[in-house]
Amino acid sequence: MIARPSISACATPFLLAASFIATVPASADAPFSLSANIGAVSNYLWRGMTQTDDGPAIQGGIDLSHESGFYAGTWASNIDWDDDDSPNYELDLYMGYDFTLPIENASLGINTIYYAYPDGDTDVDFWEIGISGGYQYLSAGIQYTVWGDDDNDGGPYSEGDLYYYAGLDLPLPKNFALSAKLGYYDFDDDEIDVSTCSGSWFSCWLSPPAADLKSADYWHWGVSVSREAGDFGTFSFNYEQNDGGEDGDVWDDDAKVWVGWNKEF
Repeated sequence: MIARPSISACATPFLLAASFIATVPASADAPFSLSANIGAVSNYLWRGMTQTDDGPAIQGGIDLSHESGFYAGTWASNIDWDDDDSPNYELDLYMGYDFTLPIENASLGINTIYYAYPDGDTDVDFWEIGISGGYQYLSAGIQYTVWGDDDNDGGPYSEGDLYYYAGLDLPLPKNFALSAKLGYYDFDDDEIDVSTCSGSWFSCWLSPPAADLKSADYWHWGVSVSREAGDFGTFSFNYEQNDGGEDGDVWDDDAKVWVGWNKEF
């Protein structure tokens, strides 16, 4: 969420990973490879929604991959859901398999992701499985929530949620790249009460407004321009927005413009 989350919370596992990587002997014939990544963004957006209340985030992860196509990893980021009960960081655990296809420039893979929020006051963890594919510059996939709100303390995601996405990634001259994405979130329990009361707290308590239920399902889209800068990592300039749900009344649909940097080791 992530999809895909204090600096110290993310730095600790990353530094442990870096220490471990330094002890792994390099071998050209080794079937496994281990890598790490670290990054910073001015706004952490996941599926068109800010996870940091429009603030910055420090992020990092570790990945283990096998030549057969199997991979597993973990990724962490600070988060802020603008709520007193909000967790302070997100920890994702994932694994998957990328199939070898007879068609050049084609890809097909399956994955599973567990989104954990260890320090939250309530249990809002959830678990997804997914399938994705691509051909040349195009990609698409579906994620399905197999465990969530119905099984914990009332998190925002429920068993049965579906997320559909498609993307376009184009290489450009001078180590630049252009990416575009489109996604749709179809919630299993999609009704949210958006009613408001304009009177005093006492009058609203005496005569609460009638429920105004609207669908939380939403579209989102985004465009990114990035540039690889060798040992300095990759820099990006990004735009994202969502349609706000039904009638634009459910979610914050303001356009988000943010910058990012990441580096792999």
